[in-house]
Amino acid sequence: MIAIYYAMRRLPNLSEEEFHTYWLETHGPLAKRLLASLGAQRYIQVHKIDDPLNAALREPRNAIEPFDGVAVIVGDREDLEKALGTVEGLQAVQELLDDEGRFIDLSRSAIWIAEEHVLLG
Repeated sequence: MIAIYYAMRRLPNLSEEEFHTYWLETHGPLAKRLLASLGAQRYIQVHKIDDPLNAALREPRNAIEPFDGVAVIVGDREDLEKALGTVEGLQAVQELLDDEGRFIDLSRSAIWIAEEHVLLG
């Protein structure tokens, strides 16, 4: 199993509310359908909330501004690689990317494959 983490920043012309609504209500169903076709077993959207604790956590660390959200996609590496070797799989990836360009500032976002180590829970 692998996990893909996608830390996103919204396009500058979108409010936080517009970004989160589009991501959840428009991109979410599309991603759910297409990621399943790519072999993903879990798709999680983590939406940043406006909370004073954000500053309390960020300031002592001198951390950068928070991302607007993080997507987590979990699946089997072999299933993903197999899907990416098909025309349908590549079309699904392109359709996701095309839609991401409507609400994500791709140049200010980050995506990576990770291995999770659960230490609590």
